[in-house]
Amino acid sequence: MANKLRIIPLGGLNEIGKNMTVLEYGDDMIVVDCGLGFPEDDMYGVDLVIPDVTYLVNSQKKLRGFFITHGHEDHIGSIPYVLQAANAPIHGTALTNGLIRLKLEEHGLTDTVRLVTHQPGDLVQAGCFTVEFIHVNHSIADAVAFCVHTPVGRVVITGDFKIDPTAPDGMTDLARLGELGNEGVLALLCDSTNVERTGYTPSENLVAENFDRQFRGCDKRIIITTFASNMYRIQSILDLARRHGRKVAVTGRSMENILKVAGELGYLTIPENTLVDITQIRTIAPNRLVIVATGSQGEDMSALYRMAFSSHKQVEISALDRVLISASAIPGNEKAISRIINELYRKGAEVVYDKSEGLHVSGHACQQELKLIHALVKPRFFIPVHGEQRMLQVHAKLARQMGMSPARIVIGDVGKVIELTAKTCKLTGAVVPAGRVLVDGTGVGDVGSVVLRDRKHLAQDGMVVVVVNLSAQDGSVLSGPDIITRGFVYAKDNEDLLEALRYLADDALAECLERHIRDHATIKSAIKSALSVFLYKNARRNPMILPIVTEL
Repeated sequence: MANKLRIIPLGGLNEIGKNMTVLEYGDDMIVVDCGLGFPEDDMYGVDLVIPDVTYLVNSQKKLRGFFITHGHEDHIGSIPYVLQAANAPIHGTALTNGLIRLKLEEHGLTDTVRLVTHQPGDLVQAGCFTVEFIHVNHSIADAVAFCVHTPVGRVVITGDFKIDPTAPDGMTDLARLGELGNEGVLALLCDSTNVERTGYTPSENLVAENFDRQFRGCDKRIIITTFASNMYRIQSILDLARRHGRKVAVTGRSMENILKVAGELGYLTIPENTLVDITQIRTIAPNRLVIVATGSQGEDMSALYRMAFSSHKQVEISALDRVLISASAIPGNEKAISRIINELYRKGAEVVYDKSEGLHVSGHACQQELKLIHALVKPRFFIPVHGEQRMLQVHAKLARQMGMSPARIVIGDVGKVIELTAKTCKLTGAVVPAGRVLVDGTGVGDVGSVVLRDRKHLAQDGMVVVVVNLSAQDGSVLSGPDIITRGFVYAKDNEDLLEALRYLADDALAECLERHIRDHATIKSAIKSALSVFLYKNARRNPMILPIVTEL
């Protein structure tokens, strides 16, 4: 291992989100990004999905730092959980660290985690690694790529990026990427999110122009939902509101937080007398007001969700509203967004959400931009990252079209070790502990496959509880069996079925007592078996059956 670099993805491959990549050489290790994923439809009750960091915990002595490309949840969301298990300095740009600091404050970790702020062009020494920060465009300010200078060669990690010549903070630093390509790059790890799209990703300026068209001549209150982190878009909204004589109110916790952090750090310029508190909107004429809200992904209890379902304290949707949805659906959120749109229509609002209206552009590079990066960086080896399997495969195909030999392209997977020397790059067959850890409320990792299976069972078939009280002296029945159901049938309409279940439980219990069986586990098994056979035979239903036997 002494002369080999190990790259170990702990997330972000064959999935969307949960981005985390380990680089290890000898006794030194760094981690790029520390993101979360969102629960799938069958993860009942789960709030977040974070990477399994057992490998980091076991290698704590080697860990030299976390390097964060930008402040989106899929790149910083796991930090409060991971840093409690594997602590090391966090290196990021000003806005990224500002957003991380908010998370650390929420979890009471500000005194235990060290944040180090850098800017593009900085070089950071971390053990045997030197990490160079390179400016890139994305849908959040202060995004960077990394060039990691390692003992076996340079590794360029793009993070999430696109190439926007009109970006407010300047175009992606193609000059530096070109210089690195001329100097020699061992491996390129490149974003694959938009690799299936041809052409170029449109500029954020296009969204501002289309917003202006929606503002012009509009005599309604305008409500806009977008990603809270896209402060370029929020800046456009603030400027347009001022130009069209409207006040702006913000609602939703993440939107309020980003406004606070971005304002303090100078990433947002709020026009004078434009921003008002959401509690003051009743004093402002609807055609003189813009409300910027969270909820672009249909999240339960987001500001837009509460507006749509009439539970927002300050905002009531009506025919006097024009709602602009300035976001694309993250895969898996389509149904939730559709539900909100339908409810907004039901309340008479005008809803603008179609892609043809140009109210959103992606923050990820399309094929022509990706080809440009490949051409500039000229890596010896290529490892596609950030995407599902089809995206990784399409990106590998694009690299082959650029002239790269298939033997120099490695498609990895979470937990699988990729080993590099100055002349080789291959999957070793070694696997480290990896996967997903589920966060439910304050519980981290206590919801596993068994719990999820039970939750799915309950959601699909409901539950039947059988309660029996026995005498501690002689084992006779004191009360029961009583039948309680939840999510199975409506009791008042199915009294005959419940009575049949009670008789079956009673017979099973009597048979056990006749055989002088007082072992609770055996009694429960007999009751459960009798009821499950009956229910499947007569109702083709398979609810969870929970016998409860107590002695008094």
